[in-house]
Parts: sequence; C-alpha cells; structure tokens
Amino acid sequence: MTTRTRATLLGLSSLAALAALVTGATVQQRGRLAQPALYYPGPGNDWERRTPAQVGMDARLLDEAIAFAKASETPGTRDLEEGHYLTFGREPHGEGIGPFKVRGDQTGIIVKNGYIVAEWGEPHRVDMTFSYTKSFVSTTVGLALERGLIRSLHDKVREYVTTGEFDSDHAAKITWDHLLRQTSDWGGTLWGKPDWADRPPTDQPLADYVKRVHHEPGTTYEYNDVRVNLLAYSALQVWRRPLPQVLRELVMDPIGASNTWRWHGYENSWVNLDGQMVQSVSGGGHWGGGMFISARDQARFGLLTLRRGKWKDRQILAEDWVKMATTPTPVQPGYGFMNWFLNTGKGMLPAAPENSFCHRGAGANVACAIPDHDLVIVARWIQANQVAGLVERVLAAMTPAVGSR
Repeated sequence: MTTRTRATLLGLSSLAALAALVTGATVQQRGRLAQPALYYPGPGNDWERRTPAQVGMDARLLDEAIAFAKASETPGTRDLEEGHYLTFGREPHGEGIGPFKVRGDQTGIIVKNGYIVAEWGEPHRVDMTFSYTKSFVSTTVGLALERGLIRSLHDKVREYVTTGEFDSDHAAKITWDHLLRQTSDWGGTLWGKPDWADRPPTDQPLADYVKRVHHEPGTTYEYNDVRVNLLAYSALQVWRRPLPQVLRELVMDPIGASNTWRWHGYENSWVNLDGQMVQSVSGGGHWGGGMFISARDQARFGLLTLRRGKWKDRQILAEDWVKMATTPTPVQPGYGFMNWFLNTGKGMLPAAPENSFCHRGAGANVACAIPDHDLVIVARWIQANQVAGLVERVLAAMTPAVGSR
C-alpha cells in the first residue's frame, strides 16, 4: 500500500469518525428536543384537562377511587364552629377567637403530569383547611431564608425576635429548625392560649402537666398549635409586613392562584409594627382562623412542591428548601417541616413510593405529592384514616387494565 493510499484511507477514516460524532450529537440533540416540557397551568381557570387514557390511567379504576373518596366523607356536623366546641373547644382555654365557616361537600382533584384528570365535589369553593395552613407558615420562613432575612435555620430565634417570647433560659436555646419541626417544647402563652392547653394529656393531673420540666429543644416532638402560631409571629417580626402579602406576592400570584383565598388570624393577634397594626396569622383552625382556600388553589401549591419549588421557568421556592422540608425529623421521622408529612418507611402511604409526602390538615384536608408519578392528589373532607386507601386506589389506576385503551 502506497503512502498516498494510506493517507487517503486515514482521511476517510477521520471523516467517518467525525461524521459519527456529528450524527451522535444530532441524535442526542434530537433526544433532548423530543422530551416535552413539563406542563404547568396558566392563571385562574386556564388549566388543561386530559382523559385518564391520555395520561396512562385506567378510567374505571379511577372512578372507583373517586367513589371510595365520596363514600369516605368526614362524618359529623358541617358547621365547623359547632364542630370546634364538640372537640377542641372542650380543652382548657378552648374558646374560639378566629373565624369559622360551614364546610362544603367532599371534594377532590387528581392532577397527573400537571393536567387535571379528574375532579369532584366543589373544587372552587373556599373552605377552612385547618393545619394545611402550616405549610404556608413554613413557606414564608423558607422565603425569608432565601432572601437573607434569616441567616441560618440553626440560628437562635431570640437573635431575631426581641419582644420577650424567647427570653427564658429554655426559650433562648430554640432555633428556627426546632420551631419548623415542632421540637422546641416552648413554654408560654400567646394570644391568650398557653402551650399546655393544646391537647393536654389525659393520663396525668393537669396541674402536674402545667408545672412539668420542659425538654431540651430538639429532643422531643409535640404537635402544638400555640408553638405553630409562635413561628408565624416570629416570621412576621422578620418580614415586618403581613405574611399573607408575602405569600401572595412571592408564591400564590406567580403560580396563578385565584384571589379567593384568605389567611386569617385571631381577633386578639394584632401587633404594632412600625406604627401600623398588623394581624399575626394563625397556623391552623384550632381556635378558628387559618387558611381558607379552594381545592384548586391547594392543587396548585401541591404541584409547586411536587416539582421541587419550580413553576415554569421560575424557581419559586428554593430546591434546597424543599429538600430540607422533606428531610425526616430525627425524633419524628414521619415529619419534615410543618406541615410536610413524610412517607418514611412507607408508614403513611403503604402503597406509595417512600419519597411521597402530603400537606395535611384536619377535616381531613390533604394534598399528597407522588413525585415518581408526577401526581398530585387533593382530597377535602375525607376521613383521615382513609387517605392511604384513596392514594392506593389512584395508584392502582396508573396501570391500565387489559382492553381499556
């Protein structure tokens, strides 16, 4: 073989290799282009629908899941103020100090790949959500952290709130992380409600419980609405403007929520900030108040957290924040930040992947996010112990039955 022939073959070989690289790159580019962008709804009612078949779900099994939800409606009175005095109102200092509302029908929405696949009941009706509100409280803290208003979640809250609530030796140790995870064991009274009045134990005299020694912050978990309201008050002191304004401007308007939701505080939770009276909102409806919102807007918030805080081309909530919020609390692995209930060990939703989570409130009011299936399940006024059954049935509909296509 001559030198010239070898050179020619070498050149052809190089050209072939180059062509292969170009072709490969083109295939990769085509692959990237072939991947459809995630769908997000537009504002208000601009929300596209898909049939179950279009998103790979079995219509018959989905109908069975919806029938299960309707059959599992919360029993008892729909008058939520009356319901309060039949339950929490019987606790010490149990009088209502915030607004209540008569609730609507059992309601739900299934969102798959961002599209509405099914909804029932009264999805546009604004109702109380009780402790679902806590997810909005913690969101305002995350927004403050992202903007540097809070330097670190492991900072002592006393460094930011100087109005006396963190002056005791015990309270001075409490961090933002402790409040977010309900591990502070803070002792005190806020808006006329002492911490010990919230779900006091029945296995010991109340007088002994009131005088108990408080645990070191971070060593024990207790679901306590007085301390939740303390976090909301602390966030207000950091933002120095009403938390509903913060939430509307930075979250709800950007994700296209309606203007029908309202976040209430108590009749006695007004404080003077910079010469103006501002209401410190509550983190639930334990004594009335909290977030009054539609299932549609709940579904938008659920979709935002399912998608790790991203909405279209904007990162509304920092992805690191969502990661922290879904990190199990050491002394309560089924709880992240308030009110992100986690499926650690599949203890909450046995049929769902372990990375699933739910925003939950009494009623029950839930928005469960199933990341592995890009799925959000909203249910309102369903028995709390039937939520797992609803999720199981919706997930069963993910595999179309033979002949259903």
